[in-house]
Amino acid sequence: MDFGVVLQTNPPASRTVHLAKLAEQYGFSTAWTFDSHLLWQEPYVIYSKILSETHRIKVGPFVTNPATRDWTVTASIFATLNEMYGNRTICGIGRGDSAVRVTNGKPVTMSELRESIHVIRELANSRSVEYKGSQLQFPWSKGSELEMWVAAYGPMALKLTGEVGDGFILQLADVDIAKWMIKTVRDAAEAAGRDPMSIKFCVAAPMYIGDDVEHMRDQCRWFGGMVGNHVADIVAKYGMHGDVPEALTDYIKGREGYDYNEHGRAGNTHTSFVPDEIVDRFCILGTAEEHIAKLEQLRELGVDQFAGYLQHDNKEETLRVYGETVIPALSEHVTAKA
Repeated sequence: MDFGVVLQTNPPASRTVHLAKLAEQYGFSTAWTFDSHLLWQEPYVIYSKILSETHRIKVGPFVTNPATRDWTVTASIFATLNEMYGNRTICGIGRGDSAVRVTNGKPVTMSELRESIHVIRELANSRSVEYKGSQLQFPWSKGSELEMWVAAYGPMALKLTGEVGDGFILQLADVDIAKWMIKTVRDAAEAAGRDPMSIKFCVAAPMYIGDDVEHMRDQCRWFGGMVGNHVADIVAKYGMHGDVPEALTDYIKGREGYDYNEHGRAGNTHTSFVPDEIVDRFCILGTAEEHIAKLEQLRELGVDQFAGYLQHDNKEETLRVYGETVIPALSEHVTAKA
């Protein structure tokens, strides 16, 4: 199993760079960041600094969207970073959440998401693509490589992921829900004539190493609120008893509004509706041994990467324990079974 870390680009930017460098030292392969330019600092500027001060770690948004950023500009940024630092970028993309909602915008349609993935992928891989009636290609880009990983929850988004995604991003670590979603994506890939095993799977959730259960839950309860925003959209479209597992939809019954100025923040005052059970199911909390046990279950489902959110008060210690204990344990288990 591969490991990533998900950072929020709060000032100072040097703090984000510092954590990305620590992540590389401890064996993480990817430094992802939120991408909401109004709520936090501009991630693409920070990526350049991270890449200049590291050697192998990849960087990318978790996740960007086709609404607030021009597709050709997004592709150009990735191709430029790849030319400067080698092919060390990756793109997570979705329909749009915090970046669009703070300006009262709406997530893009599935059709727009599909087209944007194609345009960004082709241009950022040094290829030609048709866009708005013009045939475009970066004349200066040679040998750039970029994978497009799609974040999804609902049936239509999961279907699209299976049809066009290089990878699938699931932002919760519930084993039962992950099993259903991975199967749904693979079935869609097979129906589209793709090799279902060619799609990489990333499960993302807060990771907190500690022994004070109540404190860890309070530090990570924000995550259930963030997931709840997406679930609310799904329920509005499909109802409470549609194709989505009720384990994912039931808990939002007590949800009342949401302030994106507290998005992804420990102590978010709009997440009191999230019960302890959901925090425990969606996140990975506890001792190193408890983390390893849950990650083993996810690996058995076919999860290729676990990306841990670090929006809590124990960042460095969690990275250290992962680097010294959790990551080596998962690597050893894979070797032993090989």
